[in-house]
Amino acid sequence: MPGTHPALIQFIRYVIAGGVATAAHIALFHLVAWKVFPSLQPNDYAVRFFGLKIREVNDYSRARNSMLGNVIAFLFSNMVAYLINILWVFERGRHSLAVEILLFYLVSGISMAIGTMLMGLLIRRFHLLTTFAFGANLVSAVMINYVMRKYLIFLG
Repeated sequence: MPGTHPALIQFIRYVIAGGVATAAHIALFHLVAWKVFPSLQPNDYAVRFFGLKIREVNDYSRARNSMLGNVIAFLFSNMVAYLINILWVFERGRHSLAVEILLFYLVSGISMAIGTMLMGLLIRRFHLLTTFAFGANLVSAVMINYVMRKYLIFLG
């Protein structure tokens, strides 16, 4: 019965909401990495799958551009995450709307900053494929967000 395990149901909803927000982030990141701040490589999965024509750049530019693209994607995908979270996952009311949004972006921003620095490091230092460095960025962000949102931002 759904009512017997509310924490599990909430976590499943959080994972689904996170999946939607992550899909938005990935799509926007790759669009920006392709068209605005070139940072894709010929072997990146999106390039191969969609047959994208890319402008190749050196690792320094690729690292910088991928970090800029990640910030842009974050701003939009985090609003998607916030809206789904307040409509479907968590209960509002611990803070005013302005404080709630500020805390949501602050927590997400800290985890995104850590992930973005990791992404840049993996590209610059280890010449990792942009796709894999971006994946490491996502994993590091997800690890922080659920607990902080549940216990710091929303009513639970």
